[in-house]
Amino acid sequence: MRDPVEFDPVHGGVDTVAPGVRRILAPNPSPMTFRGTNTYVVGQGAVGVIDPGPDDPDHLAAILHALNGEIVTHILVTHAHLDHSPLARPLAAQTGAPILAFGDARAGRSSVMADLSQQGLTGGGEGVDHDFCPDLTLADGAVVNGANWSLTALHTPGHMANHLCFVMGDVVFSGDLVMGWSTSLVSPPDGDLGAFLTSCARLQTVPCRVMLPGHGAPVTAPQDRIAALIAHRNGRTTQILSAVDSTPRDVPEITKVVYADLPDHLLSAAQRNVFAHLIDLSLQNQVVAEPKLAWSASFKRPKLF
Repeated sequence: MRDPVEFDPVHGGVDTVAPGVRRILAPNPSPMTFRGTNTYVVGQGAVGVIDPGPDDPDHLAAILHALNGEIVTHILVTHAHLDHSPLARPLAAQTGAPILAFGDARAGRSSVMADLSQQGLTGGGEGVDHDFCPDLTLADGAVVNGANWSLTALHTPGHMANHLCFVMGDVVFSGDLVMGWSTSLVSPPDGDLGAFLTSCARLQTVPCRVMLPGHGAPVTAPQDRIAALIAHRNGRTTQILSAVDSTPRDVPEITKVVYADLPDHLLSAAQRNVFAHLIDLSLQNQVVAEPKLAWSASFKRPKLF
């Protein structure tokens, strides 16, 4: 895999990244978004726009300038995080195109994640676009046909419950599920590690030459990258189980053990990832949460009789 530092396109510039696909980089770099959000334009003349990005008037102007009179027929959103979906509504107002997505910010949540949300657990990381509401919902397997392009929507929860990937021939728009520069943040109750691993395994079955992620450079060896992401998560699970093997610990304590040398500004995201693993482990009866499954719980290995 290429050094992520080499990926440094100009914000607002237009780059062709695959046949019939252009990328426009939003000016929202951060530790969670890398150089910024990748907005993709598919087709020519009558086009679809994937992930308009954050609510930034400069990025809206850059998208409209790049289109240069082309007609936007569809606006597609991979998921309702603040770095991907808020500009969809202003772009729709400018173009008249409908917004398509799996659903709003709560769509697709499991009962466990819904319960944690009711307990008061809020999302972390990029931030949730609670106001997001598509004009049209896309079920798993739905096909969106443009004038000279076609996309198949795959419901791929994990990073977020309403996350979609889009397949166009041998190209997959992978949103924040599979990226080359970083692993995906899985932050409950919006993120779900069990769902993430299932979605990764599903993408392994999709014939694919390249993945175009929500952040960073194209992933040119997608199957290798997915295998590495799964292996990374499995390794982290082993570390977490080891951390609670001899003594009960809460999320901050486990995080300190597992991420011993992590910079302070990344600690919150690491705690979220640890909690995601603990939720999945509790559902598999590999750890016990006391007094109940919650952010404040103490986690330990179950007794073996």
